[in-house]
Amino acid sequence: MVGQDFDQLLLQHADFLKPFAVNLTRDNEAANDLYQETLYKALANRDKYHVGTNIKAWLFTIMRNIFINDYRRRARQKTIFDNTPNEFLLNQQQLSVGNTAETAMRIKEINKAIRQLPDIFRTPFLLYFDGYKYNEIAGMLNEPLGTIKSRIHFARKLLKEQISRY
Repeated sequence: MVGQDFDQLLLQHADFLKPFAVNLTRDNEAANDLYQETLYKALANRDKYHVGTNIKAWLFTIMRNIFINDYRRRARQKTIFDNTPNEFLLNQQQLSVGNTAETAMRIKEINKAIRQLPDIFRTPFLLYFDGYKYNEIAGMLNEPLGTIKSRIHFARKLLKEQISRY
């Protein structure tokens, strides 16, 4: 394909790239940069385009690959490697001691709140808390799956209101 023909084809099909760039980046400035880089790469690699190939798909692929590579590059740049020797340990002798009395009080408060739930909410919640799946609970209680899910949701909501935060 002659360079002039490729340029015309590229210009005819470049407008659909802008919304795709905005969709990928969620930022207008970054989308403009991605759009420009895509057009630059397409022009730089015009010899790799074969006549009859879907130009839109070719440009979409270029844009997507640029976006993915930039994302990976940014992720690597945010990674911090700490190669310093761990010769100094801060608070090496300090031990952490839990407050068992406070923990026991919280557990009692939670158990009390669970016991105060209406039976219609308490039973499915306790079964779910014991590790049963929604569909297993629905089978045990002979209730529809959606009913069990909503009852567990409302039980959580009621517990959240009843239990005070420390």
